[in-house]
Amino acid sequence: MTETTLYGPGEGTDASPPAGAIGITAVERETGINKETLRVWERRYGFPAPWRDAAGERLYPPEQVNKLRLIRRLMDAGHRPGRVVAAPAEELTTLLQPAPIPALAPASEAEAPEIEACTALLKQHDIDGLRRLLSQCILRRGLAGAVTEVFAPLTARIGELWMAGHLQVFQEHIYSESLQLVLRQAIQALPAPAAGGPRVLLTTLPGESHVLGLLMAEALLTLEGAACLSLGAQTPPAQLAAAAEAHRADVVALSFSIHLSNRAVQDGLADLRELLPATMEIWAGGAARALRQSAPLPGVRCLNGLADIGPEVTRIRELLESRL
Repeated sequence: MTETTLYGPGEGTDASPPAGAIGITAVERETGINKETLRVWERRYGFPAPWRDAAGERLYPPEQVNKLRLIRRLMDAGHRPGRVVAAPAEELTTLLQPAPIPALAPASEAEAPEIEACTALLKQHDIDGLRRLLSQCILRRGLAGAVTEVFAPLTARIGELWMAGHLQVFQEHIYSESLQLVLRQAIQALPAPAAGGPRVLLTTLPGESHVLGLLMAEALLTLEGAACLSLGAQTPPAQLAAAAEAHRADVVALSFSIHLSNRAVQDGLADLRELLPATMEIWAGGAARALRQSAPLPGVRCLNGLADIGPEVTRIRELLESRL
């Protein structure tokens, strides 16, 4: 049996494996920074500087993973990669200290009490209690009210708590899986939309793994009478175009989280627009800054929030009727 040799981040000198080193897929999952971005930074900034095994696979030591978490938090706060990726970890920690996390402030009077209650259950590792309370939100407020008044702001708070180091990665994952389960059950229980409603295909583009925003949008779209088909996350543009044609979609709805770079959002939308018929609309929503920092492409409608879904469905329905 051949022994695997590990190489450090230099010129391939034999060395002992760093304790706790993890592969690139695990780093993507732990930090929310996609693989391609990690590779680009490696070439452009010299960081991260992963080790490699005999097969050439990247291995990231714990200290590099921790620094990547700091970088992710700073980028979410508005810092550019060129400013923070090559900076020492101590400088990154200092940059984080002056800016308090808004979500850590006391809950406002207007905030739904379920937000604080769900957060507490997550911190207590009470998964059954969390899922029960999420389901009760729908029973009490209705699906639309639960999504807009509880689930959307709760998801934002969970993300901010994670960025501030008050929640671990596994807790964020548990929350995400729990809300996905509750939302899918609620969507499945809705009556089928009447014939003639707009057909909406939902997905994210490669590099965007976050699907909670997509599910919340699907819930509201279905309530508005749209016929929805979700492809899940990270559908390649060519396959997305093929699916849109096969299912005669009127709209392709995409979700972009704050973690995706401006270039990735803009290039992804431009590539997809070229592949779709001019009469097929693209709706882009989510927290990505690129959706608000540049003029939208022709044929791309940028939604400012979940509240835009109702008016947009009404508009597209009237447009489709006018074409008959």
